[in-house]
Amino acid sequence: MSKAQAVHLSYDDGVRSVELAREAVESYVRHGQREQPGSMREMFYERTGAFVRLQSRRGMGRLRGCAGSVQWNDQLGHGIVDAAIKAASADSAGSEVTTNELDDLLISVCIVCNTVITSDPLEELEIGTHGITIDAGNKHVSLYPMLAVENNWSKEKFLSRACRKAGLSPLAWQDDDTLVTLFEGQVFRERLDHGSVEAV
Repeated sequence: MSKAQAVHLSYDDGVRSVELAREAVESYVRHGQREQPGSMREMFYERTGAFVRLQSRRGMGRLRGCAGSVQWNDQLGHGIVDAAIKAASADSAGSEVTTNELDDLLISVCIVCNTVITSDPLEELEIGTHGITIDAGNKHVSLYPMLAVENNWSKEKFLSRACRKAGLSPLAWQDDDTLVTLFEGQVFRERLDHGSVEAV
């Protein structure tokens, strides 16, 4: 079963999504406040999922936090802010992002364009295109689309890593009672040299 979100961001929208995520992280870390999106671009009123990932420019891109959902009940602009705050919190990577880390963060945003609930993930999963969401009982986890590319994972490895992160057996994706959702998204991220935002 496929569920189209009918959302496509322009490059300018993508740049703004990354800027908004950074503003949200900095407001939360520096002042403990939730950034308000303010006057949003038209696309940011859509209702679709979004993920925000924070990496350190030091330590070969060490992950500092990642959070989000394939579907938000709120508008996209607010979803980006909420995901950014959660990614910067201790709930995401075990320790809260500090003010000393802000200048060294590399921020990327993934806007969900389409989701596919699959009964044959090994066949339908495309590395470099899809992220993975695993649901089994009260266990739930989502993995960012670019993770498999960056770590040179096979389809099986990507699926097993998602299951293990959810606290399940590495082969739980094969179980009939495990729901595997593949999601496609547009990824925009800050460049390593502190320059402009790029579409990945």
